[in-house]
Amino acid sequence: MRLALREAQKGIGRTSPNPCVGAIVVKNGKVVGKGYHKMAGTPHAEVHALRYAGSKARNSTLYVTLEPCNHTGRTPPCTEAILQAGVKRTVIGMPDPNPQVSGNGGEYLTSRGVSVTVGILQEKCREINLPFIKHATTGLPWVILKAGMSLDGRIAARQGRSTRITNEQSRRQVHRLRDRVDAILIGVETALVDDPSLTTRLLGRRKGRDPLRVILDSGLRLSPAARLLQQESDAQTWIFCSPEPGKKKRARLEKAGAVIKPVPLTAAGSLDPKAVLSELGRSQVTSLLVEGGSRVHGTFLQDGLVDQVLLFIAPVILGEQGVPLASFAGPAGSKDMPRLNIFRTHRYGTDLLIEARFNPS
Repeated sequence: MRLALREAQKGIGRTSPNPCVGAIVVKNGKVVGKGYHKMAGTPHAEVHALRYAGSKARNSTLYVTLEPCNHTGRTPPCTEAILQAGVKRTVIGMPDPNPQVSGNGGEYLTSRGVSVTVGILQEKCREINLPFIKHATTGLPWVILKAGMSLDGRIAARQGRSTRITNEQSRRQVHRLRDRVDAILIGVETALVDDPSLTTRLLGRRKGRDPLRVILDSGLRLSPAARLLQQESDAQTWIFCSPEPGKKKRARLEKAGAVIKPVPLTAAGSLDPKAVLSELGRSQVTSLLVEGGSRVHGTFLQDGLVDQVLLFIAPVILGEQGVPLASFAGPAGSKDMPRLNIFRTHRYGTDLLIEARFNPS
């Protein structure tokens, strides 16, 4: 199963809205086949591994990180491929998280005489598919809040001023992260101040994949000349705005290539972040990277919409006039403070990355 997990990790960032899955075929104590799911709409990991094994798959054991599918989607059911190959035993890392299909694959194989074992390295199998699991069970994307900040929790030196805080090593890691998520979201203030491209730029020959660019801009203040709309990229730029955007502003932005998405407002008159996440989920976005700014961070945190937090902390202090990580009212007292589970830290040169979750899995 560890080998199957290693295979599955090759597909991270490329399989959405499908999961990352790896498979290993073992016969007489030797690996005779291996494979992983490469992209939605292409053969699943089991099919690749069984093709690799060929005739050696008969009377073998198949190890697969996720329960084989037993329904026809964009590809035929993997259970049939397993039966046709003559596999004797199937070892499954974790069951399918979709409540409508969970257990169907394992039960079907068992009913056809294949020995089935479920729950091997299950937590590790879950770990590589947290976005898929959340989307399959809730219809919403896995939300990652990412920020580069000072030791005193500031993400810019002054309001309305772009500030580069973290080092080059941290910034390279951010681009690796962008390469693995479906979408990246910022507020219009960040777009106006920083004029970012929100593209993925990787070192070396490997070309990164640009995520869908999402802007929260209730009044359509973004300029059609913004760098977000000037990129030669397959990724679109979606602008979420108020229910009745100005026709002229909308027309100019759409002419520049933006996709305008009106959503309801909250009682306070701001865009409803839950409506934004629902629309992204319906569009098969399974992972969302929230990159700011302070008000956007505060809104997502206050509404309990963040699953994971990535904080790149640089050894600098910006003082009280600096922009805080998150602007929101916050809890009334210590008993109301939501606590995160810090599950990993890492050094990038002089910077420190803290990875934490609100809902540890």
